[in-house]
Amino acid sequence: MDKNYFQQKAEEITAKMTTEEQAEQLKYDAPANEKAGLKAYNWWSEALHGVARAGSATMFPQAIGLAAMFDDKFLEEVADVISTEARAMYNAYSGHEDRDIYKGLTLWSPNINIFRDPRWGRGQETYGEDPFLTGKLGSAFVRGLQGKGEFLKTAACAKHLAVHSGPENLRHEFDAVASPKDMEETYLPAFRELIEDAGVEGVMGAYNRVNGEPACASKFLMGKLKEWNFDGYFVSDCWAIRDFHTSHKVTSTAPESAAMALKAGCDINCGNTYLHILEALEEGLIEPEDIRKACVHAMRTRARLGMFEEGTEFDSIPYDVVGCKKHKKVALECSRRSMVLLKNNGILPLAKSSLKSIAVIGPNADSREALEGNYCGRADEYVTFLEGIRNAFDGRIFYSEGSALFKDRVMNLAVADDRLAEAVIAAENSDVVILCVGLNATLEGEEGDTGNEFCSGDKPDLRLPETQRKLIKAVLGTGKPVIIVNATGSAINIEEEPDALIHAWYPGQFGGTALADILFGNVSPSGKLPVTFYEDASKLPEFTDYSMKNRTYRYAEGNVLYPFGYGLTYSKTKVSDLSFADGTATVTVENTGNFDTGEIVQFYIKDTSADAVPNHSLCGFARVDLKKGEKKTVSVKIEDRSFTAVHEDGTRSLDGKEFTLYAGISQPDELSRKLTGTETVSVKINK
Repeated sequence: MDKNYFQQKAEEITAKMTTEEQAEQLKYDAPANEKAGLKAYNWWSEALHGVARAGSATMFPQAIGLAAMFDDKFLEEVADVISTEARAMYNAYSGHEDRDIYKGLTLWSPNINIFRDPRWGRGQETYGEDPFLTGKLGSAFVRGLQGKGEFLKTAACAKHLAVHSGPENLRHEFDAVASPKDMEETYLPAFRELIEDAGVEGVMGAYNRVNGEPACASKFLMGKLKEWNFDGYFVSDCWAIRDFHTSHKVTSTAPESAAMALKAGCDINCGNTYLHILEALEEGLIEPEDIRKACVHAMRTRARLGMFEEGTEFDSIPYDVVGCKKHKKVALECSRRSMVLLKNNGILPLAKSSLKSIAVIGPNADSREALEGNYCGRADEYVTFLEGIRNAFDGRIFYSEGSALFKDRVMNLAVADDRLAEAVIAAENSDVVILCVGLNATLEGEEGDTGNEFCSGDKPDLRLPETQRKLIKAVLGTGKPVIIVNATGSAINIEEEPDALIHAWYPGQFGGTALADILFGNVSPSGKLPVTFYEDASKLPEFTDYSMKNRTYRYAEGNVLYPFGYGLTYSKTKVSDLSFADGTATVTVENTGNFDTGEIVQFYIKDTSADAVPNHSLCGFARVDLKKGEKKTVSVKIEDRSFTAVHEDGTRSLDGKEFTLYAGISQPDELSRKLTGTETVSVKINK
C-alpha cells in the first residue's frame, strides 16, 4: 500500500476532531471518539519475551537469555510467534469490547539499552552489552513483531532512548552524562539500526536526563530521530514527564512539562501529565498545531495497524494459536539454546545408567519465578528445574529447598538456616547434586516492580545472597559431585568451584525440560554470554559513571571472570581457513568432538587507529549446527561501518589502514583461549 495512504488517513481522522478531542488521543489510555470513528485504545502493551500482563501466553526465556542464543534469524521467528499471539488476543478481546491495558497492538518492546553495568536490575530486559549484537538482535525482533504485510502485524517500540541503564533508585532525578564518542560508538547505534534498517514504528524515551536534557524532551535525541528519518510515534516512559517538574526541576508546573515534551516531539504520554495539555494551550505554551501534529502521528500508527479498515489479513488469526503446541516447541528450543555452560570438569553430560539417586537442591529448584524474569505473561504450563529432572530420571530424587532466596530462614518461626541440614542430608544420600541457586524478579528488575528493598531492583554487588552462599559451601562440603545451575538475569560470581556450572538466565516456561535435556546429554549446550561476567563489582567504575572506560569487553582492563561471547559445548569445534573478500568473511567450521552440537562462530575486528576501541569489536556472528565429524563453510557479511572509528567529538570515519579480522568460537583474548582450549584464526585487511 502507498506509504502516503496512512499519512492521509491519519490527517483525515485528526481533522474530524476538535483540538480538545485531539489532545485526549495523546493519553496512553485514549478514549473512544464516535465522530472520528475511533474505538477506545490503550497504547500500553508489553511483549519482551512473550505477550506480557494480558493473561495466558507462550513464555520464552527472558530477553538476555534470547540474546545468549546469538541467533538473529531464530529470534525473528520468536518475535513472529509473539506477534501472532498478540493479534489473536487482540482479536478475541476486541470481540468482547475489552480494550484494557496490555491488550493492544502497540508492543513496547524491545529494550535495546546497553547493559553497561552488571548491577542494573533491568539489564535482564536487554540484549547485552554490545551495540552490534544489540542492533542485530533488536532489528530481528522488530521485523518479527511487525511482519512484512500490507499492514503492521503489531507495532514494535525501541526503548529507552538512549542513555539509560541505572541506577534505578536515581532514575527520576539522575543526569546520565555521556561523551559524544560514547554516544555515537555505544549508546546510539542500536536505535539508529532499528529505525533505519528495521523500520521500528515506536520509540520510547527514558526517565533520566541525558547530558542535562530530560530524555523524553531532549533536543539532541529528537534531532537524532529526525536525522535517521524516523516517522513513527514517540512515547514517554511511564510518568517520566511528571519528573520534569517534580524531580529534574527543568520546569515548574505540569502544564510546562506537558508543553516541553509535546513541543520536543513526544506524541503519546504514558502517564497523566498530558491531562494538562489544554492548560498549556491556554497559557500560550503550545499552539493547536503542536497537538494536531502529535495526534496525526498517533493516528498514523493506528492506521498502519489496520485499525481503520474494514478488515486486515490478521483479523482471522484464531485465539487457539495462543500457547499452542507449535509455539511451545519454539519456546523450548529457545530455552535449550540460551543456557550457557560456564564450567565442566567432564561430569556433564550425566550418564543415567550410572546414577541411582540425584539431589535437587536450592531456592530456585522448584520455583516458577526463576523461569519467568520480569515483564512476563502467565504461561498455562510450567516445568521447573526439579520437575524437568524428575520427568527425565527414573531413579530416586531427594529434594530440599536448602535456603530461602535471600532471607535467613524459610519458616518464620524457625531459627536461621533452617533448611541447611536437610540440604546436606539430601546431598549425602545422592550420587550427584544439582544445586539450583540465583535470583528472581523480586530481587532484580525495575524500580517499583521488585520486592528489593535494598537497591530498588539493582544488585548491590555480583554475589549471591548470603543465605545461598552458605548453602553452596555446605553442599560442596559433603564432597559429592555438584552441578550448580544459576538462574539470574545478569552476571554473578558464584565464588566457589563446582564440578560444573550452568548459567540458565530466566529460561522461560520450559526451563526445567531444557535443563534436563542438557544435563543428560540429549542436547549440547550452545549459549554464549552476551555480557561480561566480572570478578568483583567494587573494581568497576561507579554505577553512575556512564563513560565506557573499563566497561564491557571492548574496554575492559582485567577483572573478567567469564568473557563476553564465552560458552562451552559438549564437543570440540575447530575454526580454520579464514578469508575476506568483497566485504564477506568466510571460515571453515569443523566439529572434531564426539557430540552433535550447535556453535556460534564469532567475528571480531581490531583497528589500530588512535580512536578505535582499545580491545576489539564484534562485527559478525552466525549459529551453525554440526553433527560430530561434520565440517561446514560459514560466510558473514562484514559491514563497512565495522571498519570506522569514532572520534572524541562524536564523528565517525575510516581512519585505520590496517585491520585484523578474527574468527572463532569466542573472543580473541587470552582468557577465552584458556577457558575454551581453542584458538581464533585471523587475517590482515588493508584499507
